[in-house]
Amino acid sequence: MAKLYFYYSAMNAGKTTTLLQSAHNYHERGMRTLILTPRLDDRYGSGVVASRIGLRAPAHIFSGDDDLEALVRADVAAHGALHCALVDEAQFLNRRQVWQLTEVVDRLDIPVLAYGLRTDFRGELFEGSQYLLAWADHLTEIRTICHSGRKASMVVRVDEQGRALTEGPQVQIGGNERYVSVSRIEFKNITEGHGVLPLKQPRLPLGESGPE
Repeated sequence: MAKLYFYYSAMNAGKTTTLLQSAHNYHERGMRTLILTPRLDDRYGSGVVASRIGLRAPAHIFSGDDDLEALVRADVAAHGALHCALVDEAQFLNRRQVWQLTEVVDRLDIPVLAYGLRTDFRGELFEGSQYLLAWADHLTEIRTICHSGRKASMVVRVDEQGRALTEGPQVQIGGNERYVSVSRIEFKNITEGHGVLPLKQPRLPLGESGPE
């Protein structure tokens, strides 16, 4: 029985890496997948899903007006059996599109794996995340780390000096130069004006433990 899965986290937790690994697992077994990505996120080029560690794959672009159930049906009609649909940056889905994904699962019996942020820079739910949290069959948190060493569960939008921005549009595409994942207590401290966040933190090569 197919199910709708929502994998959520703060930024830089490895959501896209996990998505691409899942797609690889299907393909390794001769099973076909469809990767969907929102049109507004073109940081790595149009129609491309890419992770910070260098993995990438082509994806089908969708906009807010697109019917995702119809898109999946058209893909099956054109290419044959589909074994899984995967959605990157799923927080940008709207309510109608999340419902359409439930139809893909319930009517077409195709599993859907959605990956996205839970909350925005104000600590509020994105529309897509809100309804995925409400309607998904399985919810999984992908964990990452705050610079304080605590679990990072929230995202701060910052200016060039690392000061928190608390006003502005909900959607503003950016990466490490614009957003930092932090713990809840650090989110409170930074958004209340207590200090700044380092945008570039020292990075250790994999396998090295740091200074003796």
